[in-house]
This record gives sequence, C-alpha cells and structure tokens, in this order.
Amino acid sequence: MACFIVPATEAVATTIVTKVMEKREKKQLESLNLSEEEKKKYMLQKSHTTLHKMKWLNSMLWGGSALLAFEHVWHGEVVPFFPFLTAASNPQDAMQMLHEMGTVGVTMAIVVTVVWGIMAGITNAIDKLPEIDMTKKEV
Repeated sequence: MACFIVPATEAVATTIVTKVMEKREKKQLESLNLSEEEKKKYMLQKSHTTLHKMKWLNSMLWGGSALLAFEHVWHGEVVPFFPFLTAASNPQDAMQMLHEMGTVGVTMAIVVTVVWGIMAGITNAIDKLPEIDMTKKEV
C-alpha cells in the first residue's frame, strides 16, 4: 500500500547528505588551484570515493521507490486526489498500511542499503589490490 514511502524517505535523506558532500568536495577542489587537466585527473582518481558510492545508493533507492510507486498506482492503491493513498481514507486500512510500511518498507530499505554496503565493500577491496601491469609479456 505505501511501502515505497520508507525507501523514498531514506533516498531523500541520502540525497541531502550527498549534496552536502558534493559542496564540500567542490570547495576542496577549488582550494587546490589546479589546472583543468589536473582537475580531471584528480576527479578520475576520486571516482570510487564515498561520494561516488553514495550516488549509487541514491540511484538504487530512488529507482526502487519509483518502481514500487508505479506498481501501487497501477493497482489503484495510489490515486491523484486527496488523501492520495487509498488506505488512508479508512482507519482500519490505515493501520494495515502503517504495519506494511513498518515491516515491508523498512525491510526493503534495509536490504537495499545492505546490498549497497556489499557493493561498496567489494569496490574498496578491489581498489586495494595491487595494480597489475598488463603491458608486460612473459616469455
């Protein structure tokens, strides 16, 4: 009924955090007084930073929430007029909706965040591996 609201709320929070992080990183980059070419190299090196990974989480949360919202619209559970959620018009349905948000919605948000954490951990591990020079040929 309204389970998509929980991951969407998390997406709003992570988007705010990401925007704050972007502003800080931009100020830091400007304080370095680098040329445009050096800035590009610097940004390439920072492609797997926490900020970059936060953008992955945002994409996962927003995409999943949008897909779930569309599914709820498709089934007539979300309507374009007040109260927007059909379950909110009746107290018994509202209790069921809140229960669904507390169980299904929270579980979905946690699962997406855990999957993102695993992805971030794997990329951190890969980044720590020693670089292999593929240009050398063994005879």
